[in-house]
Amino acid sequence: MMKTKHNEHHLSHRNNWLRAGVLGANDGLISTASLLTGMVAAKPDFHTLLLAGASALVAGAISMAAGEYVSVSSQADTEKADMKMEKRELALHAEEELQELATIYQERGLTPELAQEVAKQLTGHNALDAHMRDEIGISEETFANPLQAAFSSAVAFIVGAAIPMLVILLLPLNMLWTALIVSTLIGLAGLGYLSAKLGGAPARPAMMRVVIWGCVAMGVTTLIGKLVGIAV
Repeated sequence: MMKTKHNEHHLSHRNNWLRAGVLGANDGLISTASLLTGMVAAKPDFHTLLLAGASALVAGAISMAAGEYVSVSSQADTEKADMKMEKRELALHAEEELQELATIYQERGLTPELAQEVAKQLTGHNALDAHMRDEIGISEETFANPLQAAFSSAVAFIVGAAIPMLVILLLPLNMLWTALIVSTLIGLAGLGYLSAKLGGAPARPAMMRVVIWGCVAMGVTTLIGKLVGIAV
């Protein structure tokens, strides 16, 4: 009887870059489009509108990269501190750490004898890896990567912000408000769909979440622009 190869394609390894990328693109699209719709409602000249959009794109991309880098660096520092602590405990209290690992496996359903044997074998293979994964919940695949997160966020922000920027570059002023609203909502729906598919989640809730928040943001800035009635 032939053995069939059984492979499961899990998606959780995408969490770090997917979160940073989706957040960056959504922020770039919503923040830039909302700023521009508010300004269009205040009826500025084209050069003021272009300057505001370009400034929002550059400043937003740098801000997203810096924020992600600092945030993920803090996470990485915590993971390194946990690893250092676990190394010290393994060196000073090897037997206690072995029993701790066996207890974890026993709590997951193994018999005491089997849990002890599994703990011994995994400790013999790579004690630090076993404790980091099963005691702390950290594995090599999930280690925080600050540069990856920062780069993903900055590039994604630029991609998102490019949509409203192209609208103001290609269309006349009297069409901008409607075009910004429509293009932004389409872009947000597309981002929601893409993030859901990449993450293996249902598409409709993801699309609805970003579209609703985009409507709120552009509605508020449009109202402010009409009330102020001047170029910012």
